[in-house]
Parts: sequence; structure tokens; C-alpha cells
Amino acid sequence: MPENKVVLVVEDEQPLLSAIKIKLEKTGFQVVSSRSVEGALNILEDKVKVDIIWLDHYLIGKENGLDLVAKLKKSDSKWKHIPIFVVSNTASADKVQSYIHFGIEKYFTKSDYRLDEIIADIEVCLNKKVE
Repeated sequence: MPENKVVLVVEDEQPLLSAIKIKLEKTGFQVVSSRSVEGALNILEDKVKVDIIWLDHYLIGKENGLDLVAKLKKSDSKWKHIPIFVVSNTASADKVQSYIHFGIEKYFTKSDYRLDEIIADIEVCLNKKVE
């Protein structure tokens, strides 16, 4: 099912970013990646068709994952329909509530889930969009 589906992975830690990318590609996804909010927005502005976003909270630069979600989920955003999966160890309970308030698909605490469990949830989400 994931063939031709593109995941934008926004993660600041290079080793983890590489592991996520490899795992997603082995599952059949195409992957584009960024380590910052600015880079993620540039990818989206470049007209890359992104089906889903895998997002960490802390990123390189001044802005974090919550800043990106706020921009993407604005009512006039052309990307507000893209499901966002936040995968982070570092967001406080308040920040998790803010993510949920903005309308993310799901929040995962990194240390509580294996990559394949998160990918399985992404596949379920994409299957629902197809139905």
C-alpha cells in the first residue's frame, strides 16, 4: 500500500533520521527529510506531494515542531489536510495538548514505541484516507 506515498520526516538527530528513513523505505514509502522547520516548509513549497508528516518536537533552528504544526494547520494553509504524526520524547504535557488542539493525527513518545509500530499506524491512517 505505501508505494508512491511520500513521508516528510522532520527530525533533528541525524542518526535517528537515517534509521527512520531506512525503515520507511524498506516498508515501501518514499521519504523526503528535513532537520528544521524552514527546511520542511521549503520542501512543501517546492511542490513535493507529501502524504504524511513524521515530526519531532525539537529541531535545528529557532522554531520547533509546534511552530510547524501551527503554520500547517492554519485555516488558510494549503497543507492543513496532511496528517501529522508527532514522535518525540521531549514535549511537555502542555505541548502535547497543544499539538492535539492543532489537529495532529497522533502523538507518540519515542521511547514507548518501536519504529515499525509507528509505521503501522501511518499505514492505517493512509488506508483510511483512501477509503
